[in-house]
Amino acid sequence: MGGDNAPEAVLEGAIRAVERGFIEARDISLVGQKERLVEILRDHFDCTLDFDLVHADQVVDMNDHPVEALRRKRDSSISVGIKLHKKGHVDAMISAGNTGAMVAAGTLALGHLKGIKRSGIAVLFHSLSGACTLIDVGANIHCKPTHLFQYGWMAANYMQCLLGVENPRVAMMNIGAESDKGTSLVKETRQLFQESPLNFIGNIEGNDVFSGKCDVLVCDGFVGNVILKVSEGLGAYMFEALRGDMVKTAEDSNEKAVWQRILQDLYLKIDYAEYGGAPLLGVNGNVYICHGRSDAKAISNAIKVACLNVEKRVNEHIIAGLVS
Repeated sequence: MGGDNAPEAVLEGAIRAVERGFIEARDISLVGQKERLVEILRDHFDCTLDFDLVHADQVVDMNDHPVEALRRKRDSSISVGIKLHKKGHVDAMISAGNTGAMVAAGTLALGHLKGIKRSGIAVLFHSLSGACTLIDVGANIHCKPTHLFQYGWMAANYMQCLLGVENPRVAMMNIGAESDKGTSLVKETRQLFQESPLNFIGNIEGNDVFSGKCDVLVCDGFVGNVILKVSEGLGAYMFEALRGDMVKTAEDSNEKAVWQRILQDLYLKIDYAEYGGAPLLGVNGNVYICHGRSDAKAISNAIKVACLNVEKRVNEHIIAGLVS
């Protein structure tokens, strides 16, 4: 029920996921105000798919305080969905609702994987060398060296299991590439990375975020969230600026067609909906957090990635390497 375009976008995304063969309808539990969901599926989408509809009367708003909302709204779609996951009725939980509430619900109800101290939100984005994972983008802004190191460990396993990236290159966000730069937190974390079997390539600066130098970029949740939001804003600005130039300069239909193909390729690279949702790595389960503005495409792709995450047993790989 959460998200700027909910519940219509979520329902359409679920329908698309079934139509594209990502999952069977009976394997999707739609959690929310049941009568409203039935009405929208019937009247708006003319849908007869056999989704599992689970009633949850309350909704956590985007402006609600996460922990307080979970206490006051025990029958919200987030709370009920996480309970279904904890009891083993579902293998993954996806939401485009209140991020803080999703992090709190996932952490409090599911706990952490064995050996993991903090969970982190891992966002996939496109760099010059392909996909890259940025972790953390908002789950934990008060980090210790162990937390940052484990973020790198989890994200490296995620990239290897889910995308087949062999020996992922792990880097740490810093104000300089030199080893003596940065805060004591960064310097102590660097030491942990250097003593580990991870393919740690050192520090990178902000101008190298999209350069393709690394496959995993580690930072605390405050820095990561700023990187994410600035990148989204800059990407949107560049896309609109280029489109405006196209309208002004294209002289014929052939030239416009070339520009449109270029813009379409660029849009696919900066569109968050291509990757669907961001996993909350570190919790003892599979929790995916979608952008609040998620449309049907984003929800559909989030379902696809969540299914892959379960199939590839990413959590088992994280634990096996960390405790061995």
